[in-house]
Amino acid sequence: MKQQRLRIGLTYTGSDKKHDNYVRWIQDGDGTIEVVRLEAGGEGGGDLDALVLSGGVDIAPEFYSGDNAYAHAPTTWERARDLFELEVLDQALKRRIPVFGVCRGLQLINVALGGSLVQDLGAGGDAVHEGTAAADKEHVVRVGEGSLLSAIVGRNRGLVNSAHHQAIARLAEGLRVSCRAEDGTMEGVEWDQPEGRSFLLAVQWHPERMYVNKVGDIPLYKNIRDRFIAEIAKGRS
Repeated sequence: MKQQRLRIGLTYTGSDKKHDNYVRWIQDGDGTIEVVRLEAGGEGGGDLDALVLSGGVDIAPEFYSGDNAYAHAPTTWERARDLFELEVLDQALKRRIPVFGVCRGLQLINVALGGSLVQDLGAGGDAVHEGTAAADKEHVVRVGEGSLLSAIVGRNRGLVNSAHHQAIARLAEGLRVSCRAEDGTMEGVEWDQPEGRSFLLAVQWHPERMYVNKVGDIPLYKNIRDRFIAEIAKGRS
């Protein structure tokens, strides 16, 4: 029997090089997986088996009642991208297809469901979490006991990469925190009550760059990818 192709939508991060990192991580050499590039003005979120929300520029503050002036704010926001991705996420949740969020993607999920963001982690937080153009930082996360993430990675702590200056402030209703950095920053979210819902997981780190650069702890990028693909395949069976 011919194996059925999986079509996974991936929002465009704004860089071809970074986008290709996601594609390599998602496919992991599997030719039956098609990664569909999603961006404002391009293909929408219909007829997909799953959605990956990528990293990128800060979400415009208007979407979570934030201030326009804050430390390390971009010179301009990409509101068209924000609106497009909020709509794509809404479609995915209504269709009950698996969703995975990375960095900005985690923040977008939280904002879409009514949460808010820490607009800048401050000098101390940025020293731990904010990467540079040349390299990510690395730090330890503590995984919550009994969480979906804990079941996936099989451990209660691990080393991840880090390249962000924002984070979740008010957690959206319906979500639970699956892991935190040692300074308390929320680094992972999932459904609080997953029964009857499709797979949803988001992390603040970048598993696609851990995969490409072979940094950090393997379960925190490989196990997550493998479980995500398994959930997609299960939904197609």
